[in-house]
Amino acid sequence: MNGVKADSLRQAIDSRQDAITIDNRKIELQRESFVYLVLNKPLDVLTSVTDNRGRKTVTDFIPEKFKHQRLYPVGRLDINTSGLVLLTNDGEITNRLTHPKYGHEKEYLAVLDKSLTPEEVQKLEKGIELFDGLTAPARVKRSDDTSIIGYTIVIHEGRKRQVRRMFMALGRKVLRLKRIRMGNLTLGNLPEGAVREISRTEIVKMLEIKRA
Repeated sequence: MNGVKADSLRQAIDSRQDAITIDNRKIELQRESFVYLVLNKPLDVLTSVTDNRGRKTVTDFIPEKFKHQRLYPVGRLDINTSGLVLLTNDGEITNRLTHPKYGHEKEYLAVLDKSLTPEEVQKLEKGIELFDGLTAPARVKRSDDTSIIGYTIVIHEGRKRQVRRMFMALGRKVLRLKRIRMGNLTLGNLPEGAVREISRTEIVKMLEIKRA
């Protein structure tokens, strides 16, 4: 393997980069086909592969030509939250996106029942105390859409229902919540319930991920 005699027939190989020869003959390895799908998840859809109660999940939106692939959602998105979900069979990308040490940003659009005061915005930006500890500083901006009381909020943590709880700590009710960005991967104009395929090269570039 890679010009060195293997210690065992069970030695692990990476089909993407290892070169295998037997009796000086190169063996062509079947490379795993990675798939990356961006879904605009509607409300009332579970971010899981299956549901024993028969509720709709994100995998129900996978196009027929990818049904044979074992695709899994990256991270989680509450059933009452819509927006960007990435589905893939690439474990490396999943790890890079979900492991806390990489700190990839997640951006949400939250529609509230009442506007925030400048002081409350500062609290969110400095970190706000929740029952499971102080949140990391967030970036908050009022939405340009004047028809709603909307704010974009950028976080890099992944606590359960974190964005909703941050606004609730300020006495605000979140009427609608939508994830619009993960890293540099944006939802764009993708219609609700629609899926678009992206390449590994594109996702590595957009998420600024370098292979180990």
